[in-house]
Amino acid sequence: MARFRFPVLIALAVFIVALALTAAIKDSHYILLSLVLLGAALFPLFAGLERRPIESRELVLLAVLSAVAAISRIPFAALPSVKPVSAIVILSAYVFGAEAGFIIGAVAALVSNIYFGQGPWTPWQMFCWGMIGLTAGWLRGTWWMRKRTGMLIFGFVWGFLFGWIMNIWYLISLPDAFSWKLVVSAYIASFYFDLAHAVSNVVFLSLLAGGWIKVLERFRKKYGLLQKE
Repeated sequence: MARFRFPVLIALAVFIVALALTAAIKDSHYILLSLVLLGAALFPLFAGLERRPIESRELVLLAVLSAVAAISRIPFAALPSVKPVSAIVILSAYVFGAEAGFIIGAVAALVSNIYFGQGPWTPWQMFCWGMIGLTAGWLRGTWWMRKRTGMLIFGFVWGFLFGWIMNIWYLISLPDAFSWKLVVSAYIASFYFDLAHAVSNVVFLSLLAGGWIKVLERFRKKYGLLQKE
């Protein structure tokens, strides 16, 4: 797990620096920031894959789980912020680890937006869902995540964190991005959407956790896939 944290910390540093640079960039700065975040989100993926040999069946598993997470957005397209993607990413990371969770979350965002539409918001979604998988993988060995209640609280909290991070993209795309009045208004307006995401995470985790964890653990143990770090 330590080998994966270094490139991720670099990605987080790039993320923070990019946010700081937006204060000095006036024209189309949100597009530049999105491109930077895209690189930051993909860097740990390539770094992790380059640092160790990975079998083709492991790549297939990652691709399948990413596709399942991406497709799961479509049936709920009419319900803003209600989606099982976060729950699937959390459960996958819980079984296969932080690296797999990050990859599945980031790729699911990219692939699902082929249907929903690509744009400067895509790298932000890749970053958010990637971070959900990353943190779930990092915490999976703790007593907190091993309890059902702890996992549900984790999903609930990330429902709000996801929205708060996405609000940053919305704000920097506006002319008065750094107006405190605008910031407060944006976060107040997004509250119910963030709450819907948080509650839906709890619901989907409650419904999927038992069955998904058993099935994924069986695959991991039987075929030796993506051994825990």
